Amino acid sequence: MRALLGEAIGTALLLYIVVGSGIAAESLSSDQAIRLFAHSVAVGLGLGAIIATFQTVSGAHFNPSVTLAFWRTGDIAGDGALRYVGSQLVGAVVGVAAANLSFQQAVFSVSDTARDGSGKALAEGIATFVLVFLILALVQTGRSSAVPAAVGAWVAAIVFATASTGFANPAVTISRILTDTYTGIGPSSVPAFLIAQIVGGWTAAVAARYFFPIPVRQPATK
Repeated sequence: MRALLGEAIGTALLLYIVVGSGIAAESLSSDQAIRLFAHSVAVGLGLGAIIATFQTVSGAHFNPSVTLAFWRTGDIAGDGALRYVGSQLVGAVVGVAAANLSFQQAVFSVSDTARDGSGKALAEGIATFVLVFLILALVQTGRSSAVPAAVGAWVAAIVFATASTGFANPAVTISRILTDTYTGIGPSSVPAFLIAQIVGGWTAAVAARYFFPIPVRQPATK
């Protein structure tokens, strides 16, 4: 229960930062480049801090693609992975609501921001692949202490540098339907993002087992 609560709270805080920083950036500057840069820095720094806080509580996944990858490598059992994903989705929705309310927006409003196109889907697949591969590489080589800084840096980079603005997280993608603000995503754009993220994360798990082979371990979470 403590791990599930940690996943829910951590994911809620992530979405609070993602949506809140987007609203703040949009209200403070009319320059698109400045908005995106400020947003990317805030998200990267915030995510790194949240991971450092909850890493010893739940492993700080905050991302169904990461959880599925750890299931693929045998670090978490199937039922435990499902509970993690459920906690992440609930936390993500709560985080979006909190950010909307903080900036005096409607608690929930369906986004009409289209993020369509094969280029954006490809960007999501690549961004998620590297994110998951990076985490598994560090964990499997005994460098878990580097995860907060490395993941925060990568996420900041993909927010600014990818065509999709680096969602790289199914829970983030689904919950951002519920904010009609700078960081929102229209429902019609979500399926392609989710497919790319799931495929990217699963492929990363396979690649990590190839490059960083380890003995099969007993599932850590049941």
